[in-house]
Amino acid sequence: MITADQVLVGRDALLAATGHHPYARHALWRDHQPRGWRRDGAVGWLLPPEQGPAGGALGPAAPAVDVFAGLVADGVLRPGQWLHLPRTTAKELAGRLTIARLDEWDFLWTTTPPPPRPEEERVVRLTEADHPALAELIEESFPTTTSRPDDPRIVGWYGIRDGDRLVACGADRSRGDIGFLAGLTVATDRRGRGLGAALTAGMTRALFARYDHVALGVYTDNVAAIRLYRRLGYTGTEHRSSVHLG
Repeated sequence: MITADQVLVGRDALLAATGHHPYARHALWRDHQPRGWRRDGAVGWLLPPEQGPAGGALGPAAPAVDVFAGLVADGVLRPGQWLHLPRTTAKELAGRLTIARLDEWDFLWTTTPPPPRPEEERVVRLTEADHPALAELIEESFPTTTSRPDDPRIVGWYGIRDGDRLVACGADRSRGDIGFLAGLTVATDRRGRGLGAALTAGMTRALFARYDHVALGVYTDNVAAIRLYRRLGYTGTEHRSSVHLG
């Protein structure tokens, strides 16, 4: 049972409660009607677990954690599932949620296309025929990513080739009504040559043909990437914690 100041049903109600925050516009898919709540300034929701995180929230972390802890106690949420919460710490979660893993990251967004970057014109849309090359590049350069050629969340792939070799790639994982970049990587022997900036700029510009916001996620300790994204216009920031339940 959700103990809340207000129960919210449906994407439109949740978006209104968050002031149409870009993170909510991304997290809440158009093709289902999530159930959510408002409590002490926080707005949270549950999602179909097969689509990724089991739930999320915006606003103060403490009331959101209280609600999710109650859902764990009621058996609605189970070990192995995860939540995208406002930034919180293991100390703040102690005794409230059992944590298998806690990741800190930032949801960044931009509302304007980036300034042109050298070699941006080399960014091309990839096809299913490129999947073997994608898999090889990802395994070599970014083996920890969850964005893979067989990921059903991915709308399409972009990349940069050097002759017949794929040397950079990124996934269009847009959903809701926000463009979203994921799994950006450059071959280890081609780094430091501006390909990451070219790829990010080219993909961002392509997604602006369909969306009024484009966003991405980055771990907080990836300082070099954050610096690059800032230069490309990703100045909107929502600090997040991914809580994997144990």
